Amino acid sequence: MGSSDAAAVILARAQACKVMIATAESCTAGMLAAALTDLPGSSAVFERGFVTYTNTAKVEMLGVAQTTLDANGAVSEAVAAEMAAGALAHSHAQLAVAVTGIAGPGGSEHKPEGRVCFGLAMAGVTRAHTCDFGALGRASVRSASRDHALDMLVAALAEWPAP
Repeated sequence: MGSSDAAAVILARAQACKVMIATAESCTAGMLAAALTDLPGSSAVFERGFVTYTNTAKVEMLGVAQTTLDANGAVSEAVAAEMAAGALAHSHAQLAVAVTGIAGPGGSEHKPEGRVCFGLAMAGVTRAHTCDFGALGRASVRSASRDHALDMLVAALAEWPAP
C-alpha cells in the first residue's frame, strides 16, 4: 500500500474510532507526520508529531531515559518503545508510533545501515520491533521506514474497537 493510500485508511479509521495519533520520529525527521497531514481532514486525527533527531531531544521531549540510551543506543527497540510511550504521554493522543534508525550512509557491524526500530504505544500497551531494510540508500531507507510505520498504524487501527 502506498503512503497516501495508507494515510487515507488511517485517517478514515481513526476518525471512525475517535482516535488521535501522535508520532515520534528520528531518522524520518517528520516524513511520517507529513504523510499523515498531506490529506485534508487530517486535523481530526493527527494530534502532534515530535522530531527528536538527537538523543538530547529524545530525553527532553519524550522522556526517554538516558540510561536506556546509554545501555542500548538510540537505534534500539528499547528506545523506540520509550519514544512511542513518551509521545503518548506528552500528547492528547490515544495511539503513537515511533521510528529510530540508521538511514545511512554508514552504520556499524552491530547496527548496519538500514536498521530501523519501531515502537507503537496505546492504552497501557507498548511494543517494538526492528526491520533491516539493508543499504538501500538514505532516501529509500527513510521512505521504507515511513511506509512501515504507516502500515503499523493501519494494523493497530484495524483492531481498534469502534465507539
